[in-house]
Amino acid sequence: MSEIDHQPPSTAPVEQHSGARLFLILGGARSGKSTFAEKLALQSGQSVAVIATATAEDEEMRARIARHQAARPANWRTIEEPLDLSGAVRRASEQADVLLLDCLTLWTSNWLLRQSTGLDADRIDPNQLFGAEALQEIETLLEILRALPASKTLLAISNEVGLGIVPAYALGRVYRDTLGYINQYLANAAERVYLLVAGIAVDVKRLQEEASLF
Repeated sequence: MSEIDHQPPSTAPVEQHSGARLFLILGGARSGKSTFAEKLALQSGQSVAVIATATAEDEEMRARIARHQAARPANWRTIEEPLDLSGAVRRASEQADVLLLDCLTLWTSNWLLRQSTGLDADRIDPNQLFGAEALQEIETLLEILRALPASKTLLAISNEVGLGIVPAYALGRVYRDTLGYINQYLANAAERVYLLVAGIAVDVKRLQEEASLF
């Protein structure tokens, strides 16, 4: 199966120069993203609110959510919100200084499933659906961050899903591409971007150099 390529939405994000700090934490499944983010939040010594986007659709997911909740300090606040990221960040900022968003991967899945309700998943065109709309949701989130005090920090967790095989079904390709664009968008605005590999974090934004052939 060949790769289905299309251009990302033309709207470019504005880099985050004011307001709350944004850290983006990327990695594959079980790479240690949540553990690393929780460690950063704990070491800050500040109040923490967790924005949880997971929904308990089955017994395994309910058990997974329970394990995450049990592992967190008892004084951390938790806001469960599968779709309204901007509203959740606004509410979390009223309760804490460090906002831990876990995670954008599930939020993107929740958002795409809502948008695609009633559509034939096998007939979805990966070249035109959802990308621009999803990035507008993320831009709204960034606008809220820019309006928050500089004392606030958002730790946003997301999976790097573009390193594997091309999904065999259209909605899977839309999901992969949309999350990839979201990650790029947030990485451009973030103060730091950490990539987790086998539990080891690398600040890839600090390693960034301007590309040139000369």
